[in-house]
Amino acid sequence: MENSEKLTNSKEVIAYIAERFPKCFTVEGEAKPLKIGIFQDLAERLSDDPKVSKTQLRTALRQYTSSWRYLHGVKAGVSRVDLDGNECGVLEQEHVEHAQKALEESKAKVRERRKAQAEAKAAAGEKDGEAKAKKIRAKTAKPKNTKQKTTKLNKKPAETTRALAADEVVVGKDVSVNMGNGNMPATIVEISKDDVRVRLSNGLTMVVKAEHLRS
Repeated sequence: MENSEKLTNSKEVIAYIAERFPKCFTVEGEAKPLKIGIFQDLAERLSDDPKVSKTQLRTALRQYTSSWRYLHGVKAGVSRVDLDGNECGVLEQEHVEHAQKALEESKAKVRERRKAQAEAKAAAGEKDGEAKAKKIRAKTAKPKNTKQKTTKLNKKPAETTRALAADEVVVGKDVSVNMGNGNMPATIVEISKDDVRVRLSNGLTMVVKAEHLRS
């Protein structure tokens, strides 16, 4: 980032510090465990930087270290790193256990939220389907003592899809992405706390909400 405009959100701050300290931070893939007290080092290195404030750094750092990819990287035998990528001691077991617990709790919350969203959509779809069926029955009902012409419709049956269950949202799964006016085939390549990254059949990747995925 060459201009001096102030960063506006944590995503931009994380991208910026990953650009400034690439041996320490990353915006993709598994993240490295950070040195204890790295916030002070970061604040000191960027103290004269007009792009970012201490408050923004603290918020972005909290978001970074609570992300699934960071928690996945907190494993037994792995060393913490400083801003320059130097190792700063092996992770203690209590920190590994804390990270694993936080990761499982976070995943459980997401599963529950996705389940609730899927159930709400299913209920709404059922009501909508009943209303449409009622309208169709009303239109096609034959009046007594009158002749009615019938027309055969030779249309292809509509392609049916269903929303993915929470446990079906896994890396490598082939899915369809609901694009509003149709579904596009894709493959799940990465799962984060709130979003899912997929690779479309044309090779492009995009980030979508789990509720837009179909089986």
